[in-house]
Amino acid sequence: MNIRMAESINKNLPTIIERWEARMKEEKGEKFFQFMPEPLVEKTSKEFASLMTSNISETNDIDTAQLNDFAEKVVRFGWSIKFVNKAIDHFSKTAFELLEEKGFIDQSNLRSYMTVFDNWILPLRESIIEAYAMEWERTVNLQKIALQELSASLIPVVDKISIMPLVGTIDTERAKLIMENLLEGVVKQRAEVVLLDITGVPVVDTMVAHHIIQAADAVRLVGAKCMLVGIRPEIAQTIVTLGINLSDFTTTSTLQRGMQEALGLTNRTIVEVE
Repeated sequence: MNIRMAESINKNLPTIIERWEARMKEEKGEKFFQFMPEPLVEKTSKEFASLMTSNISETNDIDTAQLNDFAEKVVRFGWSIKFVNKAIDHFSKTAFELLEEKGFIDQSNLRSYMTVFDNWILPLRESIIEAYAMEWERTVNLQKIALQELSASLIPVVDKISIMPLVGTIDTERAKLIMENLLEGVVKQRAEVVLLDITGVPVVDTMVAHHIIQAADAVRLVGAKCMLVGIRPEIAQTIVTLGINLSDFTTTSTLQRGMQEALGLTNRTIVEVE
């Protein structure tokens, strides 16, 4: 990049940041600059400006560590890919306009400076977007793993009785996690009866039923009994229509009735105390 131009941008960086922030606040649906604490906005703006000017040198190298760190922050702040693109566009436009004001850019050198700007901004944009996309994918995968672990946990309710509430769609990957947590939990908690609560499962088709039956068979192999609870009328109708055989299960329509059955299987009952 032109050395004088780079020096001018760095020298006037506070002004560029101020004007850039004003433009970002005018973006439709913008929330970060409007509602975040001012010190955080100021710090983030300086970090973005530092990243945008990190390749203003003879080598045009981009600081990878700085790039990844900023990508992690903006993903955490909830910046969308569109908002990141707008931030890059506004910074580039603001810097260009300031250079025009300072007399570095005029009609005589406009074309050459547009080329210089393209060589500055385009590689930077590609690097920022790539880092953002990778960080976003990593964050989504971590959230998916965390949600899967939370959505297939075996909970001890009373001695010898545990419940696994299932919520959401059950695919092959999640069925494997359910199986692992069931077997590990039954042994660890010394459960004799396990209630699989499918109240929160929206659809029970042949594949889902197959996964549930496999889980129940595995539980029986480690010496416990598996019950299926939370069978809604529409789910019962689907099971009958598909011809799914659940005869090896004790099934109930609600978790409450399932608990009563489980207590009976462990030689206990619920009594009212006056």
